[in-house]
Amino acid sequence: MGLGGISIWQLLIILAIVVMLFGTKRLRGLGSDLGSAIKGFKKSMQDDDTAADGAKEEHPAEEREESDDTPAQDDDQRPS
Repeated sequence: MGLGGISIWQLLIILAIVVMLFGTKRLRGLGSDLGSAIKGFKKSMQDDDTAADGAKEEHPAEEREESDDTPAQDDDQRPS
């Protein structure tokens, strides 16, 4: 038994039918297009991550000041 009840021979027959229908040239072009699309997606994700990291590093003092603006409340100074 192979993947989910499909044997290796069934997979080879399906592969042969796909190659006969589309041809190796079209399948090769489809594979290269898919590969370049994945590379472009990964590159854009890395660019977004570096841009987000750069924005955090530029303004760390502002983030710290915002958290200091909230007044601290002591338990002893509660209104009666």
